[in-house]
Amino acid sequence: MTSPYASAAAPFGRVLTAMVTPFTADGALDLDAAQKVANYLVDAGNDGLLVSGTTGESPTTTIDEDGRLLVAVLEAVGDRATVIAGVGTNDTRHSIELAQQARKAGAHGLLVVTPYYSKPPQSGIISHVNEIAHAGEDVPVILYDIPGRTGVQIAESSYAELVKNPLILATKDAVGDLTRGSWLMRETGIKFYSGDDALNLAWLTHGASGIVSVVGHAAARQYADMVAAVDASDLPTALAIHNQLLPALKAMMTFTQGAITAKAALQLLGVLENRTMRAPLPDATEEEVAIVRNGLIASGLLES
Repeated sequence: MTSPYASAAAPFGRVLTAMVTPFTADGALDLDAAQKVANYLVDAGNDGLLVSGTTGESPTTTIDEDGRLLVAVLEAVGDRATVIAGVGTNDTRHSIELAQQARKAGAHGLLVVTPYYSKPPQSGIISHVNEIAHAGEDVPVILYDIPGRTGVQIAESSYAELVKNPLILATKDAVGDLTRGSWLMRETGIKFYSGDDALNLAWLTHGASGIVSVVGHAAARQYADMVAAVDASDLPTALAIHNQLLPALKAMMTFTQGAITAKAALQLLGVLENRTMRAPLPDATEEEVAIVRNGLIASGLLES
């Protein structure tokens, strides 16, 4: 299934949010709420969504839940946004099963995070990604390079090898090295997506195709405007948006885990009825909700 927002320059869209997975008050998967969130996010300015990523609490969801969530989001917004399925785990066989399920459901892309905790050698990373891509058949792949959580970074030589696979088109970068990323884009042609909201503007000005955001749960329109400003070489406007969003960024990304604050933000915005998390992540406390509320207000994203 082809995304309506795919292009050679931005194969997964420009402004994507790593979407939370809504649960009922008793912790069950809430597909009606998921469709509501998906519609809200696309209406707000996202042209892509990532489901079953870590912000979607994928370590706590079953294969069946991942499949039902993906189908629900595709039904809601798949005709007007790129929908990427998070299928990466630290078990290649498990990831292959998720990739096959996502392909059958009609996912527009597969996000494959570097295998975490086990710290495989680079040859293992390359084999892992290629096997998952093969399982997805014709579904394009975006890598996720986040050594702060996985314990291992994709080497420059591995990128050079991975891009030989025509399905591996992009990477979501949470390494944060702008010089390294610029070099990789220049030398390998791989497309970059910012995976760190603090560096969204920096990555865009260094040639990134787009962003995959957590703060986008509350600021998709502003990020879309930032992308448009950079495209128009209007850096003062882009910088003004960046500065406007700093309070929300600080509130959502520095005080506790981003999935927790994203659900709190959606509840404050009236999109989610509850902010239920699955253990080991706890629900946002009232103090944390207040921090998010103040940040959103200071950034002009929520009325006081």
